[in-house]
Amino acid sequence: MSKTVVITGANRGIGLAMAKICQQRGDTVYALCRQSSLELNNLKVHIIENIEIATDAGISRAQSALSNVDIDLLINNAGILRDESLSDFNKDTIVEQFNVNAVAPIALTQTLLNNLSQHSKVALITSRMGSITDNTSGGRYGYRMSKAALNIAAVSLAKDLATKEIAVGIYHPGYVKTDMVNAQGQTSNGDITSDEAAMRLLTLMADLTMSESGVFKHSNGEILPW
Repeated sequence: MSKTVVITGANRGIGLAMAKICQQRGDTVYALCRQSSLELNNLKVHIIENIEIATDAGISRAQSALSNVDIDLLINNAGILRDESLSDFNKDTIVEQFNVNAVAPIALTQTLLNNLSQHSKVALITSRMGSITDNTSGGRYGYRMSKAALNIAAVSLAKDLATKEIAVGIYHPGYVKTDMVNAQGQTSNGDITSDEAAMRLLTLMADLTMSESGVFKHSNGEILPW
């Protein structure tokens, strides 16, 4: 049965790959992004541009564009990565990442609650870099802090939406070959492609039940530590 899927950050990387797979399997896809791409334009999906997800205006624009849409699956995928260390500290980029990676997904979900119904699903694309237990190398202050904040917010979201039977998935996509990790041809960083990560994630979302709502998972199915 086809679904109505909303994906943020859908113009490239994992978001684009998920949009492509969902479109190919017959879903109705709403692709949210700041600016579309040639690849996204070539898909037969509904493209909603000028969505600055960390701003009130961006959230309002998304709400308006989706006002009459019943959402089966909301995928909060948009995110940014900056790099701070103790020797190269930047409070502005830490705050920027916190707003985009942690606050915006929850704000968008809250705004679209009326578009969700019993058995709808909400997915949040996070990172194991937000795991306190898994942090063995330090650094990346803003990214780690923002993803840890997203993780705890996602758990609260799962508990708050339980009475409505809306399941919440919390997913680390893996170390993916995307622009975010400076993927460049033969020297690209990453272990798996965007297409592989997208297929894994969508499989987990399809299998998500209320019993696993609020569980932090790797795209390979492994349950990750907080």
